[in-house]
Amino acid sequence: LMDNSSDDQRLSHKREPNVEVSMNDLKELGVEYWRVEGESDPKLKEIREKYGYSYSDVINVSSDSLPNYESALKMFFTEHLHDDDEIRFCLEGSGYFDVRADNDKDWIRIKVEANDMISLPAGIYHRFTLDEDNYIKAMRLFVGEPVWKAHDRPADERDARNSYVSKYLSK
Repeated sequence: LMDNSSDDQRLSHKREPNVEVSMNDLKELGVEYWRVEGESDPKLKEIREKYGYSYSDVINVSSDSLPNYESALKMFFTEHLHDDDEIRFCLEGSGYFDVRADNDKDWIRIKVEANDMISLPAGIYHRFTLDEDNYIKAMRLFVGEPVWKAHDRPADERDARNSYVSKYLSK
């Protein structure tokens, strides 16, 4: 779990003492994780076929490669949700995905680095930031044509949020 510090968002923000969150805890929130050894790993093809990820592109996030870099980072770090799953495969570099814990108050910080693939379910509140290395190259995957619309919090009236709460938080 993350601390409540307002220090630089790119720092690890581990609580002291650290509170670990298991892969099973993440799975209970609908977060999926895979280790994929590069774009030629057959596992990538298997995952794409199993989940229907038919579209992909690659984004480079760094001050040298992303237009309006500072405003893009602020947008990525604004708490939001999507109506579709968010799937990212880290090809190079690293960063953090923060997702809300099941109490909807605490943040869980998930470090992603090269060969990590993550899927956040539609309707989960989350945000993204680079780490101190200020660089990530990631494959973005979608079912069908990409939908780029983020819905900033509060977005509790959205069908995706209601479905997420029913499936993962109403236990």
